[in-house]
Amino acid sequence: MTFLKSQLKNNRFLMIVILAYVAVGIFAPDKFLPSLGNTWYYVKEMLIIMPIIMLLTSLISAWVPKETIENAFGKNSGIKGSLFAFLLGSFSAGPIYAAFPACKMLLSKGASIANIVIILSTWAVIKIPMLITESKFIGPEFMVVRWLLTTLAIFLMGYITSRFVKPEDLPTDDETATAVDGPLALNSDYCVGCGLCAKIAPSYFKMIAKKASVINQTLPPGDNLAIKDAVAKCPSQIIRFHP
Repeated sequence: MTFLKSQLKNNRFLMIVILAYVAVGIFAPDKFLPSLGNTWYYVKEMLIIMPIIMLLTSLISAWVPKETIENAFGKNSGIKGSLFAFLLGSFSAGPIYAAFPACKMLLSKGASIANIVIILSTWAVIKIPMLITESKFIGPEFMVVRWLLTTLAIFLMGYITSRFVKPEDLPTDDETATAVDGPLALNSDYCVGCGLCAKIAPSYFKMIAKKASVINQTLPPGDNLAIKDAVAKCPSQIIRFHP
């Protein structure tokens, strides 16, 4: 019973989707198969895109120093940071949901909330390929005017959001880890199931029901490089290590 409750809690959205499909099958059976087809299309798209995004995010998190992210996108980066954020979103590729893990990593590395808003908004509405297509079908004049107004709105939204939402209002790294009596902790609710930690440090992490779990709190003397490597490369940044 406890295991069942845990699975229901960890997969609430999936349960809601299943119930919605049951309701569609009962009350609108003619729309059931088309809805299922549309969902499968997006699921296939996510299965292709998200592993690549998670890998790239993991590599950037491991290889790019925090100071570099703070200098480029931090709260003290000024107009330079906002322009970098704007360019990053403009030249991005893929659907908007691919931006969320990348932006979460940037936030954990010291990016400002205003610049995260700029990246997400630019990624969503004024990517370069989108502008080219818009100019072709609706006309260059429309595209230019819409681009200018949208750009002004994006920078304004970034500023306003940063005035109302502070970094301390967001979940911190400590809040995403389940407290345990030991040097290792993680919150499996946020685990994406990539299995990197179990591959890097199999003596301390194991994948159980496609979620990472800590299996050993006894640390040998030394630098514990494998554990630190697993912490650094976790794409969800949910592992806490307090030697």
